[in-house]
Amino acid sequence: MSIEIKAPTFPESVADGTVATWHKKPGEAVKRDELIVDIETDKVVLEVVAPADGSIAEILKGEGETVLSNEVIARFVEGAVAAQAAPATAPVAESKAAAPAEKAVNPAARKLAEENNVNTATVSGSGKDGRVLKEDVANHLKSAPAAAPVAAAAPVAAIEAVGDRVEKRVPMTRLRKRIAERLLEASSTTAMLTTFNEVNMKPVMELRAKYKDQFEKAHNGSRLGFMSFFVKAAAEALRRFPVVNASIDNNDVVYHGYQDIGVAVSTDKGLVVPVLRNAENMSLATIENTIRDFGLRARDGKLGIEEMSGGTFTITNGGVFGSLLSTPILNLPQSAILGMHKIQERPMAVNGKVEILPMMYLALSYDHRLLDGKEAVQFLVTIKDLLEDPARILLEI
Repeated sequence: MSIEIKAPTFPESVADGTVATWHKKPGEAVKRDELIVDIETDKVVLEVVAPADGSIAEILKGEGETVLSNEVIARFVEGAVAAQAAPATAPVAESKAAAPAEKAVNPAARKLAEENNVNTATVSGSGKDGRVLKEDVANHLKSAPAAAPVAAAAPVAAIEAVGDRVEKRVPMTRLRKRIAERLLEASSTTAMLTTFNEVNMKPVMELRAKYKDQFEKAHNGSRLGFMSFFVKAAAEALRRFPVVNASIDNNDVVYHGYQDIGVAVSTDKGLVVPVLRNAENMSLATIENTIRDFGLRARDGKLGIEEMSGGTFTITNGGVFGSLLSTPILNLPQSAILGMHKIQERPMAVNGKVEILPMMYLALSYDHRLLDGKEAVQFLVTIKDLLEDPARILLEI
């Protein structure tokens, strides 16, 4: 029986997508729910799986082509007839039909293997029924002896050599292009300004060190990190300064009666910003668990579009990469973004004496069309005060 393979249903905020990678060729045996193609949108990579056991009869949209929501991208043949359909559409598949059954491989593991020219058949799988996981490929790469790079069957980049000076040209991904467009839009359409302050992280660090073991036991293994304190402090500061939580829509100012805080997560494909909905109602444990889940799924390309849509405020942490100071760019249509940085021990004057304290620079970039300097500075000082005396977060004072 022939089945139409369609692109996923895109939300209203996504106009179209691009076929990123076909993981199966016409005539190649496919099992039900096995990944067959990745569709890249402006925000995430969506996976399309096989509707049944069978094979692809015909690919209608090749890699790099643009597809619309629910557009037919391939035709699929279900059941035993798949084997007969292969020669008509892809004679090359005959040689593969005679090969032994392919080992089950997770999508993330397959991508890592393809990027490093690793044959997954040579990787020992530690997953269920011998499935190859991303960690298996990583371990294989660590243990494998250094070898000369193997040329890919289908080159994805044009390599130009002029003497010993080599250049490689690769197409920019759809996600990266969209990120670039939004950053340029924020820079050119807003009156963006950044204000700075510094926070003594010693109180939070002492509180974390004192209670982290009890916290982990009480919350089923959840680890107490720094980000949850910043999210709670930001949520409280947004409640006190609602204009920072607002956005401009044409000639109107939209005030949001909730704090949906986005947390920037770095991935191989670019920066994504999943959103903590109603962060003001979340506990520290819930925040930590949600952010950890976001990070793991972002690296594997498993985040949904709805999880990255919306948001009234954003926090980005360049400190995890060693950044001491930066000026974050607004995440439109939001009016402000908080930048965290590296915790650095510095000599500070405390009550007339010099003390070595773990300090962090904070940066708040804001849209000066909506926020005055007074409100922006007071907002940032509020976050500083809450973090330097964490009891205030619980007491809301």
